[in-house]
Amino acid sequence: MRLAGFVIHGNNQDTLPRCLESLLAVCDDVVAVDSMSTDGSSDLSRRMGVRSVSMAWAGYGAARAAAVASLRPSDYVFFLDSDEHLDADAVRAIGAWRESHPREAVYRLPLRDWAEVDGRRFLYRTHWRSRILRRDVAAWRPEMIVHEALPRRRAKRLQAFIEHRFATSVSLRSAKEHRYALLWAVMAFVEGRTSKPASLQRPAHLLRDGLLHGALWRGGWRALKLAWVVAGYHVAKYRYLCELRQGRHPELVQAFKERRFSELFQRVHALRLAP
Repeated sequence: MRLAGFVIHGNNQDTLPRCLESLLAVCDDVVAVDSMSTDGSSDLSRRMGVRSVSMAWAGYGAARAAAVASLRPSDYVFFLDSDEHLDADAVRAIGAWRESHPREAVYRLPLRDWAEVDGRRFLYRTHWRSRILRRDVAAWRPEMIVHEALPRRRAKRLQAFIEHRFATSVSLRSAKEHRYALLWAVMAFVEGRTSKPASLQRPAHLLRDGLLHGALWRGGWRALKLAWVVAGYHVAKYRYLCELRQGRHPELVQAFKERRFSELFQRVHALRLAP
């Protein structure tokens, strides 16, 4: 059974080496999609023996589709973000999985989100994400501009932890959450998705991450600040969706409809989005 892997990166020289080492440890073929980095990350990939493919950033869908198209033939595809890696136990778990003659279309792996906030490092949460896909279902389209756009499928769990450098600054995390909330809302608006009450999102997600996932017990007030920001993403998604239905941001909607995704990202980054 052949397993191919990929990562999408920008200026990630600080975290990219561990990510690539992890992919090389479990995959037969690895590709790094470089979204026009300027810090030498693409050279680093090539020095580590990984093929580098450069393309302007137009969202996750286009980048992941380019990655899969660049991989050699394989049975499954595995991907990590540039700030993620596997420890030795996870490498062994994926090796054992490969020898088990897998057949499921999708495998979900546990993702451990680590926060480094105000001088303290703590585990913010653990959640499951689809990261190993049979090659025939690893099909991203350019309009899948955000992280979670791949349709949900029945998946089997594989106990191989992915370690994620989730947050190093509450303010930077907040800015990123709001940008992607607006991008999600544009995509959802064009696709005609239904809305949810924005006012219910913050308490629901604070309860989930802070208490049910235990962030509050591990990180104290630092975790609470981060949970507030992360919950704000879900509030903002539906607030922006409501604004779009009221006719706001028509230039973003038009850019999405005309598949000008690079321009869409540039326009969103140029906006001053209030928390």
